[in-house]
Amino acid sequence: MGRLAGKSAVVTGGARGIGEGIVRLYVEEGARCIIADIDVEAGEKLEAELAPNAIFVRTDVTSESDIAAAIDAAILEFGGLDIMVNNAGVVGVIGHIDTTPLADYERTMSILVTSVFLGTKLAAGVFKKQRSGVIINTASTAGINGGLGPHIYTAAKHAVVGLTKSVAVELAPFGIRSNVLVPGATVSSLTAGIVTGDKDNLEDAAVRLGSKYVGGRAPMPRDLANAALFMASDESTFMNGTVIIIDSGKEVLSDRARDKFYPAE
Repeated sequence: MGRLAGKSAVVTGGARGIGEGIVRLYVEEGARCIIADIDVEAGEKLEAELAPNAIFVRTDVTSESDIAAAIDAAILEFGGLDIMVNNAGVVGVIGHIDTTPLADYERTMSILVTSVFLGTKLAAGVFKKQRSGVIINTASTAGINGGLGPHIYTAAKHAVVGLTKSVAVELAPFGIRSNVLVPGATVSSLTAGIVTGDKDNLEDAAVRLGSKYVGGRAPMPRDLANAALFMASDESTFMNGTVIIIDSGKEVLSDRARDKFYPAE
């Protein structure tokens, strides 16, 4: 029996990167997944590989009706919903704070924060009725520190952490757990686009990002998926409102140790 045998999940941003890693591992461990993503080509490709245990549903995570449709698909196709992973994300608007356009700010916040609100809201409605469920929200180390990402991305990821902790208090009496997955810079299409200019150049991204970690290896989607598996499983029953950081310990190093282990930074 897999660790998620008999369970079903919706994973937003599930067609690529960390989301894809989570979908793959969940299916390996017995779950059935809705791949909720706006990337049709990648989503359909992953569905073809993992079917019938994974189904792609084109999802704009800024649309309440689209997220509702993904959740409805899990209930219709798999008989219910047990796990909601709000993972979709972008870098969003970059640049100086005094020149950031309001429209770009609002679009970035919509993808990074509103999507998490919507996924949490809609999943909670299902979970409350059955008095069980797991919500996992993907933030970033930029969501617990400053200076690690663009301003709006940083603000959005802080908001994800805060929302998750607040919701955890409300939903706990219903048997619902809400936790935060906090990746360091992980090899994915998102980071590849930043460090190489090509979202598909994962090989070079792995080399460049690896130079920032002890041992020379950057976290891969599988590393984050392993944590998300634990968070979704019954093994983490008493974990609620918790932030799990996956970054090889960079966040806990003192300034002196950081200089020793990461002299290039």
